[in-house]
Amino acid sequence: MTAAEPLTELAHCSFCGKPETEVAKLVAGAGVHICDECVGLAAKIIEDNPGRGQGPRTPMWTALSDDEMLSHIPRVAAHIERAEADLRGWVRELRRRGVTWARIGESLGITRQSAWERFSGEE
Repeated sequence: MTAAEPLTELAHCSFCGKPETEVAKLVAGAGVHICDECVGLAAKIIEDNPGRGQGPRTPMWTALSDDEMLSHIPRVAAHIERAEADLRGWVRELRRRGVTWARIGESLGITRQSAWERFSGEE
């Protein structure tokens, strides 16, 4: 790789954490991705639980061992890091467009000052 080539990070499913190289399809949304396997699982849950709001709300970890939960924690943390990076990108673009810190803060439910403190180093 040359110095001019940007580093590209593999996209991961925001639900199961699998990288794009381990799934058949990965669909991107605003700051999230979902793989074909998770789409299939979601479709099955919806199919098996018709009606609004009647699906099971059991946390996923009830079926996991301690070791499985511990191995999953880094993937959860990676989601947070990716979401934060995406958010910084959105704020950078808004500032490039001339959007004020007050409007950015309002959209995030924080003050102008808090938005500036959190993101001003990105400019």
